[in-house]
Amino acid sequence: MKKTILTLLALTLCGALALAGGGRQQQGAQGAAPGAGSSPAYHIGIMTGTVSQSDDDLRGAEELIRRYGSVANGGIIQHVTYPDNFMAQQETMITQLTTLADDPLMKAIIMNQAVPGTAEAFRRIKEKRPDILLFAGQPQEDPLVIQKVTDIAINADFISRGYTIPWIAKELGCDTFVHISFPRHMSSQTLGLRRQIFEEACKDLGLKWVFVTAPDPTSDVGIAGAQQYILEQTPQWIAQYGKNAAFFCTNDAHTEPLIRQLMLYGGYFPEASLPAPIMGYPGALGIDLAAEAGDFPAILKKVEQAVIEKGGSGRFGTWAYSYGFSVSVGFGEFAKRILDGKAKIDSREDLFAALGEATPGAQWKGNYYQDAATGVRARNQILVYMDTYMFGKGYMKATDVVVPEKYYNITFQKQN
Repeated sequence: MKKTILTLLALTLCGALALAGGGRQQQGAQGAAPGAGSSPAYHIGIMTGTVSQSDDDLRGAEELIRRYGSVANGGIIQHVTYPDNFMAQQETMITQLTTLADDPLMKAIIMNQAVPGTAEAFRRIKEKRPDILLFAGQPQEDPLVIQKVTDIAINADFISRGYTIPWIAKELGCDTFVHISFPRHMSSQTLGLRRQIFEEACKDLGLKWVFVTAPDPTSDVGIAGAQQYILEQTPQWIAQYGKNAAFFCTNDAHTEPLIRQLMLYGGYFPEASLPAPIMGYPGALGIDLAAEAGDFPAILKKVEQAVIEKGGSGRFGTWAYSYGFSVSVGFGEFAKRILDGKAKIDSREDLFAALGEATPGAQWKGNYYQDAATGVRARNQILVYMDTYMFGKGYMKATDVVVPEKYYNITFQKQN
C-alpha cells in the first residue's frame, strides 16, 4: 500500500499558541463571539468527553469557543460533554447528541471521541436533519458501521501504529511488550485489530508479547477504581516482566497512573493510545501547565524537562502535539471552512490543512481506511499518525518506517 507523507505547515490563528490556561477555561465557558454583534449564519456543535475521560478533546472544544464564541453568547460553537460512564448511559449520550440537531441553525456536529452509540445518534440526526454535516473523531464502532452514517471520520492509524509502536520499543532496546486493556475495547474492530497487529509485530521483531486485563473505567469500579488498579499492579508487572518491558494501554484514564508508576519502578512507555504531551504526563509528573496552555512547543519542553529530572530520559514518548486537541480544533476549522465555502467535505488536502491549525510544522502520514476483507478503500474515513518523540532522545522517525504489506491484510478476529 502506497503511503504518502503529508507535511502540515499552517499558520496559527488568533494567537492560538500563546494562551494562558486560566483565560482559556474562562472563555471556554463564557466566550463571546469575536466581532459579536451580528447574528451568525450557522452553528457548529461539538460533543467531547469530560476532563477526567478525555481532557485533550475537551480543551480543543474550548479553543474553538475562544476563537468563534459560544452560541449562548452570540457565537457559533455549542459544546456539550457526554457522561463519564457513557456505556451505561448510552441512551443519555445519544439523546444529548441528537438534541443538538433541534437547533435550526445547526449545520455541523462533531463527536470527539465517537464512543459507542455515536452511529445510532448520527443515524437519527441524518433522518431528521440530512443537511447537517457529521464528523466522527476516533470512532470506537466498527468502520463499516460508522462509515454509513458519517460524512467524515478520522482515526489514529490503528493499523500502521500496530507495527510502528513495537518497532519503536525494539529500537529502544526493549525485550517485552505489555498490552493493557479490557473486553469492551477488544471487541472494537479498530482497537481489537490493532491488538492482533501488535502481537504479530512482536513475533516478527523478536519481542515477547504479553496481554493483561485491567478494569474498564466505565464499569462499576469507575475511573478511580480503574486507576487504583493500575497503581497497584504496575510494580508487580515490572517485577514480573522486567525493566526492559514496554507498556501500552488502550484507555486514557489508565495512562496517568501507568506513567507515574513506570517513572518510579522502571519500564518504557513509547506513546499513549491517543498521544499528547498533556496525555497523562502533567498529573503523573505533578507539573502545572497553566502558563503554557495551548502552546505545544512550550508544553513539550516543560514536560521533557520534568521527565529528564525524574530519570525518565529515553523511556517515555509522545506526539509533539495533542491528537485529541488537534482533532477537535481541526474538525471545527474544517466544518467552518466548508460552511463558508472555502473547503470541500471530500478533500483530504482541505482536511489536513484544517488539522494543521493545531499542529504547525508537524509531519503526519495519512491514508484512507481500507477494509482488509474486501479490499475496498473508504473515502470518508482517514487513518493518520505523527512521528513519535521520545523525551530526552528526540524523534524516532517512525513516519519513515515502511510497514510490511502483510499487516494491512490482517482481518479482525473478535475476542470471545
